[in-house]
Amino acid sequence: MRYRNLAIIAHVDHGKTTLVDGMLRQSNVFQDHQEVVDRVMDSNALERERGITILAKNTAVEWRGERINIVDTPGHADFGGEVERALGMVDSCLLLVDAAEGPMPQTRFVLRKALALGLRPIVVINKVDRKDARPDEVVNLTFDLMVELGADDAQLDFPILHAVAREGRAWREGDEPAHDLAALFETIAEHAPLAAGDADAPFQLQVANLDYSDFLGRIALGRVKRGSASAGDPVLRLRADGERERARLTKVYTHLGLQRLEVERVSAGDIVALAGIEGVQIGETITDPAAPEALPRLSVDEPTVSVTFSPNTSPFAGQDGRYVTSRHIAERLERELLTNVALRVEPLGGESYRVAGRGELHLSILMEQMRREGYEFSVSRPQVIMKTIDGERCEPFERVVADVPVDAMGAVMEALSNRRGQLLDMTQGSSRARLTYSMPSRGLFGLRTQFLSMTQGDGLLSHVFDGYEPHVGPLRTRAFGSLVSMEQGEAFAYAIWKLQERGVFFIEPGTEVYVGMVVGANNRPGDLEVNLTKNKKLTNVRAAGSDENVMLVPAKGLTLEACLEYLVDDELLEVTPNNLRVRKRTLDPHMRKREAKRASLAFMEEPVPAGR
Repeated sequence: MRYRNLAIIAHVDHGKTTLVDGMLRQSNVFQDHQEVVDRVMDSNALERERGITILAKNTAVEWRGERINIVDTPGHADFGGEVERALGMVDSCLLLVDAAEGPMPQTRFVLRKALALGLRPIVVINKVDRKDARPDEVVNLTFDLMVELGADDAQLDFPILHAVAREGRAWREGDEPAHDLAALFETIAEHAPLAAGDADAPFQLQVANLDYSDFLGRIALGRVKRGSASAGDPVLRLRADGERERARLTKVYTHLGLQRLEVERVSAGDIVALAGIEGVQIGETITDPAAPEALPRLSVDEPTVSVTFSPNTSPFAGQDGRYVTSRHIAERLERELLTNVALRVEPLGGESYRVAGRGELHLSILMEQMRREGYEFSVSRPQVIMKTIDGERCEPFERVVADVPVDAMGAVMEALSNRRGQLLDMTQGSSRARLTYSMPSRGLFGLRTQFLSMTQGDGLLSHVFDGYEPHVGPLRTRAFGSLVSMEQGEAFAYAIWKLQERGVFFIEPGTEVYVGMVVGANNRPGDLEVNLTKNKKLTNVRAAGSDENVMLVPAKGLTLEACLEYLVDDELLEVTPNNLRVRKRTLDPHMRKREAKRASLAFMEEPVPAGR
């Protein structure tokens, strides 16, 4: 059988997973009586809840005697480790672009990787049925983006299709709208090259992903670079440290639709799964023992953001979680390193671990997975990872695109400029404007909540890592303090009502609080100690008009990402299976005052640099 290996790349929410749904249905992969949910490739619970692709997954369809292996890649740059592994298995890519939004920052990130690997793109302009669709202009913008990213002449000579992925329709540019995806399959057959590889050469495969079975153990997934293999064949595992281990394949699988099919033999060009190689890791090479030739290790961009994981030490520790000790946390992080190649874990001594990833979303997904598994821990404020380049201290910068209503443009530009953002481009229409900025990654911490308020929820903010630039100096990302509980107990509605003029509360009446727990955001700079356990005194005497009607402003619930954005250096996030609590690093208010005084004295005693 002949194989064509194809990756689908796009910005978040541009419809690539929906397009894969249509391709699976129209290639008759599913049986007539089989019930299939929408976005069937988003099998992870977090993916379905958030509507984004987190893990790269592969499927396959058959079209006119050929098998098309399709890899659905994440659209967010924080999951770049998944993207880089997926693109290493394919020969072509399907670039999906929204007909109204056009190329976005995440499109730039994934496309840059694809072009650098020499993949020839097929461009699909999706959602052409939108009222604000501008397909011709979007094609020009996509061409300009490819030129900017260094595409060669062959890559710039790309075919163009229009599509409505939600309805399973695609047609070539200039043709009449079609009622199926036949034009898409035909274009793939014409422009995606056949998978290369000598089936008669010694077997060679690089592990791009891992799976696990209770019956078979660890399963290695990857593309067969050359040769063929069957169950029972001896193989050689070339480890990352240079050591070699012999193994014997127990099962070999290929893919069709959503199923993993056991076959007698797999051959060059196919994307397969192999069982029987214990301890195998991502990036290692599996070869014929007679020809042990290792493939180059997978190259993954370095992390840019880190947090500190440590056991939960609050007064409520151990109430929710099953796994609460530092040993539990360390074992879970070690398991994550087996499959999450973009993650880095460093012990800090004691019971803490520095965990570095590609961005806040990359780290928050790990935290959410851990809390759903029953883990309880605390997390520090995210910090960017600095580097010294040519003797100069540098920090990560992001390319930020803000799509905002014209009325909010001034406020957004002021906010981005205050965070050391530099305006690169501005496009203004009759009702909306698109602003492109270059700004430090630090400047994005806590920006999203402020941005949604400025645009009244009608703005779109996206960003992608753009490289390291010289450090820009101090940066203030939060201009207000916290409301901190000074007593432990149950929060009463009466106490919250009396204090709600002072700020915005994060908790509802009836919530258990403890000393040092952050219960809200102060309207002013600096922290404010509040007592929420004080209730109205009750007496037997009542007079007409003496009872006040308690009217509460709804509490502002914080998501995991919002909590991480809110934190400052002296605060921690307490993560448990049932609760997210922001707390002060030092719970005792008297100790906090002493530490603040000691820090201010140390600052005053620092020598002033010469020339100031």
